[in-house]
Amino acid sequence: MSFCRSALWTVLALALAAPVPAAEGPLPSLPYTPSLEPAFLDRTADPCVDFYQFSCGRWLEKNPIPADRPSWSVYGKTGQENQQFLWGLLAEAARPDAGRDADTRKVGDYFAACMDEAAVEKAGAAPLRPALAAIDALADKEGLAALLGQLHRMLNPGAAWFGFGAGQDYENAAVIIGQAQAGGQGLPDRDLYLLDDERSKDTRERYKALIRQIFGLLGDAEPAARAETVLRIETALAKASLSPVELRDPQKTAHKMSRAGLQALTPSFRWASYLQELGVPDLDVINAGEPAFFQEMERQIAANSLDDLRTYLRWQVARDRASYLSTPFAQASFDFFQTYLQGIPQRQPLWKRCVGRVDRDLGEALGQVFVRKVFPPEAKGAAQEMVLHIRSAMDRRLRALSWMSDATKQQALLKLQNMRDKIGYPERWRDYTALEVRRDDAAGNAERALAFEMRRQLDKIGKPVDRGEWVVTPPTVNAFYNPTMNDMNFPAGVLLPPLFDLKMDAAPNYGNTGGTIGHELIHGFDDSGRQFDGAGNLHDWWTPGDAAELDRRASCIVDQYAGYTVVDDLKINSRLTLGEDLADLGGLILAWEAWKEATRGQTLEAKDGLTPEQRFFTGFAQWACAGYRPEYLRLHVKLNPHSPARFRINGVLVNMPEFAAAFGCKPGQPMVREPEQVCRIW
Repeated sequence: MSFCRSALWTVLALALAAPVPAAEGPLPSLPYTPSLEPAFLDRTADPCVDFYQFSCGRWLEKNPIPADRPSWSVYGKTGQENQQFLWGLLAEAARPDAGRDADTRKVGDYFAACMDEAAVEKAGAAPLRPALAAIDALADKEGLAALLGQLHRMLNPGAAWFGFGAGQDYENAAVIIGQAQAGGQGLPDRDLYLLDDERSKDTRERYKALIRQIFGLLGDAEPAARAETVLRIETALAKASLSPVELRDPQKTAHKMSRAGLQALTPSFRWASYLQELGVPDLDVINAGEPAFFQEMERQIAANSLDDLRTYLRWQVARDRASYLSTPFAQASFDFFQTYLQGIPQRQPLWKRCVGRVDRDLGEALGQVFVRKVFPPEAKGAAQEMVLHIRSAMDRRLRALSWMSDATKQQALLKLQNMRDKIGYPERWRDYTALEVRRDDAAGNAERALAFEMRRQLDKIGKPVDRGEWVVTPPTVNAFYNPTMNDMNFPAGVLLPPLFDLKMDAAPNYGNTGGTIGHELIHGFDDSGRQFDGAGNLHDWWTPGDAAELDRRASCIVDQYAGYTVVDDLKINSRLTLGEDLADLGGLILAWEAWKEATRGQTLEAKDGLTPEQRFFTGFAQWACAGYRPEYLRLHVKLNPHSPARFRINGVLVNMPEFAAAFGCKPGQPMVREPEQVCRIW
């Protein structure tokens, strides 16, 4: 699944009219920023030299990175305004009114418990005690599987040894099977365990210091020795895990097998006991995403003492839950994972953390209110119309491709025809009746929410795939393509200003949201998404010659982006970002063609000193205005499949002669490539 570009758009005039308050606080309605803001332009910059600076220079001046963020962008700012609006909704829902309906009471009580900071501080490490007691009670290695089944009901996926859940069968996307994936590593990048450069070595030392600190807070003896144990086990697991680039290839994570086959990978791990504890004792078909990882897990279980295994599990539980605990735990975790690794100087205020947790755990209950207030039917209709124009543009371009054979072309057109669009919100809302929420138990609410979601996921196994289900909530400020569903997803949060703005002319709207729609559509045909057919099955429908030609054309993008320096001497890992870079370029080409077709015969006028064509490209650029902390960029280069914002704009436009024509750019200028250098795919 690819999570991509994001923004916020509101069309209700009442919501748009409200000014942004000077002080931070709940918003009575969403503020309005147009999809093309002339005040953000740096007109001292030459658009033919650095178009990103021309489009976003003043935005960057006006929007410094907040102290609680690793980066700041149009997405981030819009998302925060979204959060502030939800804060107001939740503050109202949290009032103990006997007339509240069940969902309102649930989200309100969840929020109220989370906001009760005094209760969280008083509880200290108490929320960990049941899990830690279960770990301490582990009497032998034979009991490890049942213990993990118990822990996996209360922890985030992948927090201890591995992650387990449900997902579509790669071979038959209409079927849901069990999924076991690598996990159990605290550092966000496997290379941080393995490389010997000074930054990686310093990171490991600081990580060990964090582990020692947390064990000290728990009162464990010999915290230094325990930290060495944890790092040794996690390093072994990291060595056996796939890299971020390898994980982009679905063929490398498609390993369906029977329970017996998985048992053979890990002879001493009692999968029957684990699955019994999870509540799926009869499960037999499982995709083991990384078999080599599970073989290493087996070796680690055999090589380590029972006390070492308990130490490892105690750390995984404490690491996973630290942010929910009192300040000594939460601050220690923040100082390493956020401040050191990402450069964030201070924690988010409590209200932001609590709004985020409600959205994560009760998002469709909260989302219903959000949709009613900010996303009327005409907004959904306008988005659907734009999607149709983008799809039609892709249909025309596929039929006209000279390098693709008829056999592959027919399958590509069939995949496009079968692609579904999810816009705004689900047709059927999720039922949270089975989730218990207590007004005085913040940590317990989060734990029960995880158990509720695990149960909900496992209950899907063996049932028909629900193609109407949403995996993000309506307020989410993002968009993505899901290859196994073969669908594009645009929640209401991404269909609000400043990206898609019904008060604005078509040019910036097509540059912004049109480019986003095209971007997600192209993901179905990028180097990874193209491996899935129209039904969502992992199936090679390309002729060998066409596949080779796509790779040859994509290598132009790989070579181009590999030359961009991000921070220090670190360059873009263009094998990691290839799918997103292909989608950025192909998506904007589709948006340009769709815009031209949608406005054919119309008289388009210049505005704000920009021609319609210039407004299209400026609208495209202004969704990407962003600033980054250098610490965050260093991590971004290693883990993020998206190129940094400047290159997502300039890197695309140098491959579009239409841009050079719109701004009168001349050969030899930085934003103009020689014709033979222009990357052409779709």
